[in-house]
Parts: sequence; C-alpha cells; structure tokens
Amino acid sequence: MNDWLYRYPVLYPGILLKRYKRFFADVQLASGEVVTAHCPNTGPMTGVSTPGSAVQLSKSVNPNRKLAYTLELIQVHDNEPTWVGVNTALPNQVVKLALARQLFPELGNYSQIKSEVVYGQDKKSRVDFFLTGSDEDLPIYLEVKNTTWCQGNLALFPDTETTRGQKHLRELMALLPLMRAVMLYFINRGDCTEFAPGDSTDAIYGNLLRDAIALGLEVLPCRFDISPEGIRYLGLAKLKI
Repeated sequence: MNDWLYRYPVLYPGILLKRYKRFFADVQLASGEVVTAHCPNTGPMTGVSTPGSAVQLSKSVNPNRKLAYTLELIQVHDNEPTWVGVNTALPNQVVKLALARQLFPELGNYSQIKSEVVYGQDKKSRVDFFLTGSDEDLPIYLEVKNTTWCQGNLALFPDTETTRGQKHLRELMALLPLMRAVMLYFINRGDCTEFAPGDSTDAIYGNLLRDAIALGLEVLPCRFDISPEGIRYLGLAKLKI
C-alpha cells in the first residue's frame, strides 16, 4: 500500500528547454507545444535544471493567471533516473501533513501545531512551525529547508550562499537551551541516503550549523520519495557533520 503524504494534481509531461530569470521555464509539452511555465523556486537549482530533462507541470484553472503552467518536477540522472520536486511552496505543506500524523518520532510529544509564528530578538522573523504539548514538554521551534542538490547519494544544503539561512540558524541558536530548536531538511528526492552542509557554497552556514548542533540544535534530514503520483516519507538520512 502506498502511504502518500501528498498527491499531485494532474500533471503534464514535457522537456525542459531552458530556465531563465529565476521564475520562468520554457517547456515543450508531449504534444509538441512550447509553453512558458512559472518556476516556483528562487534558488539556482544546482544540478537539477539541465535543458533536455524530463519535467512535469501542473496547470492552473484560474483564467486570470498570467502563466497557466507551474514547474513541479524535474528528472535527474545523478544516480538513477530520479524525480526531484522543485516547487518550494510544497515542503511546508507536506511537513504540516506529516506533523499532523506524528510521522517524526524524534520530536516526541506535541498536541498543537502552529505555523509562521513570530520569534527572534527583533520579532521580525517567523519560524515555520511551533509545536507545544504538556507543561512538562519544552516548546519546539521547527524550521524547514528545501534540499535538492546532491553529490552521489549525499544531499547538501545550501546550494548557494544564504544569509537568510545563516540568520535562521543564529535565531534558533538563541533559543537554546530554554526551548527545543529543530532544523528539518526536506530532501526533495528519493536517491539520497546521507546529508551534509554545503560547505563549498557557504562555509559560514556549515560552521554555524556545526556550532548550533554543539549547543543542542536538533537536525532532521528527512528523505522523501517524489514521483508524478505524489510524495512519500522515507525516513531520516544519515547526518554527516
């Protein structure tokens, strides 16, 4: 039985011609028609935006939307043919579904899940999820990071310098030890069994992550199987620090 966390809507197969200006992707559909799709990913998408790759698009029913299609999946061949989720709006939705089903035993007991809770010294940041339970359990601040870059079977984050990601780590570190702070790396492809910080792209982030772990930050490198049908949780990757 396939235990789907998320099911994709009807998807349309095609071939990626090019991605440009971050938010646009030209795709040739199976019919031969060439369309411009919205690319919901602001990052460089290192290693997963090669022209000629097979892709899957969703299509909006909103007649007022400028671009009807959205780029959802790209197939890569780093290890074996593997679908990679590139819609960065989805990981938080999927994690919320997983939290509701208590799929991460590492988090322990919690009964309430809140999203986008204000925190940090300047009160201008929002943590992705805030989990609470009984008075005996420390509240949990949980941040989610989408991860698609890999080398072999090793997933890496980030794939570019991220001052925003560095800020998130510092803010989570400031919570310790009075609160629990958790960084959940959403490995948006099923072919990676290990996880490490992307030191070659952002050494500051990697060092901050190691410092945060030493202070008590909990890291959940979560593996997900991605296919045109949907998304399934596979368990934790091995953390290599």
